[in-house]
Amino acid sequence: MDEKTAELRDIFIDVTDGETVTEKQEEARGSLTENEEHVGTRVEDIVARMREQFDFESDLSNGDLRRVAEGYHDGETDAAIAEALDADPETVVTARHDLHLLHDRELEPPFELARLRELLNEDRTVADVAEELDASASTVRKYRAVVETRREMRSVNNRFVDEFAELLTDADLQDHTDEVKQDGLDEATEGMETNVSL
Repeated sequence: MDEKTAELRDIFIDVTDGETVTEKQEEARGSLTENEEHVGTRVEDIVARMREQFDFESDLSNGDLRRVAEGYHDGETDAAIAEALDADPETVVTARHDLHLLHDRELEPPFELARLRELLNEDRTVADVAEELDASASTVRKYRAVVETRREMRSVNNRFVDEFAELLTDADLQDHTDEVKQDGLDEATEGMETNVSL
């Protein structure tokens, strides 16, 4: 125990007249985050539900797809995720799209996505669309996959995107922290009288 820790311990003992935390405090420990295994299981449950609803192009296992989702939310590149899975980056891109996980840069093609959607709805060939948009066929195929992914996402109101984000980011941590703070404030002020003149 270093000097600073020892000082803090002494202050704690002076203030509380005791050396241990209460039972309630011990139970609350670690309640802000779920353990990794439980989160992983829930992510794989989402993947399984998506497989039932949509035709996946990726042949990765649910466990590997879980790794793709986790890597995406950790800010890893497709190449880094691919290396971890011993796969190629194109496989990871396909898997991300199956999971409705898009990067911002994929929403900024060198042409209007709305125009691409129109042309695709006309059942024109990739070569025709590429010529119309003055783009390469590979670029058209790339953004056609994005358009199809967005269509699927809209069909379920981004539900799966939100579920992944809730599990794999701290987006809901602030709300939970606010609840804990409010509970603590209510407990601390319970029984206190206020004298407010209106």
